[in-house]
Amino acid sequence: MLQTQDSLPQPPPRWTGRPIVLVGLMGVGKSTVGRRLAQRMKLDFVDADHEIEHAAGMTIAEIFERFGEDHFRDGERRVIARLIDGTPKVIATGGGAFMQSDTRELILGQALAIWLDASPDVLAERVRRRDTRPLLRGKDPRKVLSDLARVRNPVYALAPIRVVSQHAPHDATVSAILKAIGQ
Repeated sequence: MLQTQDSLPQPPPRWTGRPIVLVGLMGVGKSTVGRRLAQRMKLDFVDADHEIEHAAGMTIAEIFERFGEDHFRDGERRVIARLIDGTPKVIATGGGAFMQSDTRELILGQALAIWLDASPDVLAERVRRRDTRPLLRGKDPRKVLSDLARVRNPVYALAPIRVVSQHAPHDATVSAILKAIGQ
């Protein structure tokens, strides 16, 4: 339940056909859950990171390495703005997208943001399987994710819906999202 300024419990917002944007830390399952959520809702699915790579003609790691994070974040904002076009769809964002104030305002104003949350232990287990994440290269994933969670979770909490992702099949998270949005 959401709390208002009066501290009266409010039901989470129902889905009204606006784009659904999944936010949260890397490894929480935004792409996998998003793809399955879109299938269950019979909507299109778009992975913002894949769209960025397609537009740039290089991987996100290459963009970070060659141009830096600021350049990447500017391109990310422009791609997300293009994707949030008012048509119903599910959009998975990169872990840092919602941290950028312009991108966050766009998402909160024109879409339904859903924060997928998981503990750093769950996330570290998931991200160990791939070496494609620039912020984790050569570092301890659990420590990096714990540090990121401390900084980012209060911002992710601005999303009107929070769904916890645990050690469970992704379909359990999809079902929790559908319940939260009244579907």
